[in-house]
Amino acid sequence: MALFNVFSKKKKDKLEEGLQKTKQSVFAKLSKAVVGKSKVDEEVLDNLEEILVTSDVGVSTTLKIIERIEARVAKDKYLGTAELNQILKDEIAALLAETDKGKTLGFDFPKRDVPYVIMVVGVNGVGKTTTIGKLAYQFKAAGKKVLLGAADTFRAAAVDQLMIWAERVDVPVVSQGMGADPASVAFDTLKSAVANGSDVVIIDTAGRLHNKVNLMKELTKIKNVMQKVIPDAPHEILLILDASTGQNAIEQATQFTAATEVNALALTKLDGTAKGGVAIGISEQFKVPVKYIGIGEGKEDLQIFDKFEFVDSLFDA
Repeated sequence: MALFNVFSKKKKDKLEEGLQKTKQSVFAKLSKAVVGKSKVDEEVLDNLEEILVTSDVGVSTTLKIIERIEARVAKDKYLGTAELNQILKDEIAALLAETDKGKTLGFDFPKRDVPYVIMVVGVNGVGKTTTIGKLAYQFKAAGKKVLLGAADTFRAAAVDQLMIWAERVDVPVVSQGMGADPASVAFDTLKSAVANGSDVVIIDTAGRLHNKVNLMKELTKIKNVMQKVIPDAPHEILLILDASTGQNAIEQATQFTAATEVNALALTKLDGTAKGGVAIGISEQFKVPVKYIGIGEGKEDLQIFDKFEFVDSLFDA
């Protein structure tokens, strides 16, 4: 077996392991929905709608999936309940394909003249610092020179946590300590990155969402200061969301994408929740792609999100 296939199988196995709680929950509900039924009828569809909503796929996305299955039932006349999970897999994949923006770049990308700057945002407790540490590890494993910036200076533990992760994955970090001006930290980080030939810079920011105005002002200040060093920075504004919060993650995505120029999402804690369906809803509802998913505590447990592989794993009996 080729080395690439070995790594691909490990990745797939880890994804399926991480989705076990969601998968068990969905299949248990599906089994109850089709008891005594031989074909997909109106009652089965009503039950299926409830299953998808309670699995945190979201009302809007659920209705679109149900409409697709209704159309398929009308066209094929007779669809057995034994085929339901395959039908779900097919129709969800087809729906997501309509919003597909093409392949998301992974942890490797061509050499650039200036560092690639990622600014990370998200509320406290979603796994922001942990995701930054995992990102740093993955980029370094891909041969990139990484630098972290500890610009979340409002929370006592934030800088310390980032320093611990930096030491764990063996990458440098620029810090001015708690209470420092976040924009100043970001500026110093980019100056250091340019001077030392870094490939990737990851800037942590305060995990707050008091209101859209304050959030925009703070992040705009950080961006403006960084652009004095690298004119088109940040190249990516990555919003971290906790999948275990279900619909609250969708609400946070709504607020942050309205308040900031978020252009990538990461979903954490998928392995610890039965609410993994939220990844489907977020992928379908937002024009911003889900780029990464966290499916474990280890530094290697961050994967590039492949929506089709995700759906395949979730509904594979």
